[in-house]
Amino acid sequence: MKAAAAALAAALTLTGCSLSRSGTTTGADQPIQARQGPVERTRINVTPTLDSGKFDAAAIYRLYAPGVVTIISTFGSSNQAALGSGFVLDGGGHVATNAHVIRGDPPKLSRASSVYVEFADGNRVPAQVVGDDLFSDVALLKVNPAGLTLTPLHLGSSANVIVGSPVVAIGSPFGESQSLSTGVISAIGRDIQSLTSFDIGNAIQTDAAINHGNSGGPLIGANGEVLGINSQIQSSSGGGEGVGFAIPVDTVRRSLDQLRRTGHVGYAFLGVTTQDLYPQLAQRLGMGASRGALVVKVSGGGPAAQAGLSAGHGTISFESDRDIPAGGDAIVSVDGQPVMRSSDLTTAIGLKSPGQTVTLEVVRGSAKRTVKVKLSTRPVEIGAGGG
Repeated sequence: MKAAAAALAAALTLTGCSLSRSGTTTGADQPIQARQGPVERTRINVTPTLDSGKFDAAAIYRLYAPGVVTIISTFGSSNQAALGSGFVLDGGGHVATNAHVIRGDPPKLSRASSVYVEFADGNRVPAQVVGDDLFSDVALLKVNPAGLTLTPLHLGSSANVIVGSPVVAIGSPFGESQSLSTGVISAIGRDIQSLTSFDIGNAIQTDAAINHGNSGGPLIGANGEVLGINSQIQSSSGGGEGVGFAIPVDTVRRSLDQLRRTGHVGYAFLGVTTQDLYPQLAQRLGMGASRGALVVKVSGGGPAAQAGLSAGHGTISFESDRDIPAGGDAIVSVDGQPVMRSSDLTTAIGLKSPGQTVTLEVVRGSAKRTVKVKLSTRPVEIGAGGG
C-alpha cells in the first residue's frame, strides 16, 4: 500500500540465482537426475531449542544446518537451472522457500517445469509444488520423505523481534550450499517488494551477508527458531552489502498454513495507496491527528472508494517532499488498533480475509469519522521489481 521510491525499488534485488546466467559452474548446471537408492524409513532429527541468552553460531549450525536445503528449478526444454535455498518444515517432507525461487523472470513469472531439493547429505530428489504466494513471496514444496533424513526447523515468532539481536543466515549463496553468515537484526517494520505491485510489510532487515542463492533460506535467531525467510538484498553493485531483508515468519506461517489447506493464499483488498503521516506534516495539512497513513491514491471502484475515502483534490510541497495530497483522508486505526504509519495499515489489512468488514477511524482536516468497509479480493498485478 505504501508508495515505493523509484530509486529504492531499483536497488532491491530478489536473491534467487539463475545458474545459467551467473557463469557459475556447478553440478546443478548438468542435466538433473533424481538420485536413486534403496527405499528406507524416513529418519527425523528432533532438535532442541537453545538458550536465547547465549548466541552460539557453531551450535546453531551444527543442529539446524542439516535442515537447510538447496532448491534447483529448471525452466522449459533447455534445462536452464535456477538455484535458491529452503528449509524442512516437518517429517512429512514439506519444504519452505521463496516463490521467486520456483518462478521465472517477470513479467510472466512462469512456474518451473521441474523442481528438485538437495539435502545437506547430498540426496537430491524431485519436489512437488504444493502452492505459492506471490504477494508474500512464499512457496511450499513437498518431497517423498521415504529414505531421507529430515531435520525440521522450528518456526518462531517475528512479533517480538528486537533490533540488535544476533541472527544467522544459512543457504546456498552462488551455489555454495550449507553456507553460514552471521549478523544482527538491523531494523524491523520495513516494506519490501513482492512479486506483485503490493509491498510485503514488517520485513526484517539484517546485516548478515545475503547473496544470490540465499533466497528461501532461513534467518535464525539465537534460540534456533526461524525468524524469517531470506528474500532480498539492497545493493548498488548486485552483491551483498550488508543490507538484506527477510520475510517475517508470522507472514510466512500464514502463507504456509493456507497453502497446506488449499494450495493458494487469499488476501484482502482495501484499495488505497498511502504514505506516512507525521506530526510536522499533519500540522502543515491541518489534520486532527499527528500520525497515521495519509491516503495518496484511491483505486477506482475499490472498497475504499465505495466507502467514500479520498486523497483530496490538490497537492502541496513540504520540506523535501513534493506532491503531497491535501484535503484528503488519513487512516488512524483499523478495528481499534492504532495505525502509526503506512506499514501498520499494510499489516492490518494483510491479516484480513476477502469479504471481511473492517472499521476504520479516518481523519479529514480536523474532523474524525468512523467508516465500515467490506474488503474485496486483492488483484494479482505483477510488480516491476525482481529479476
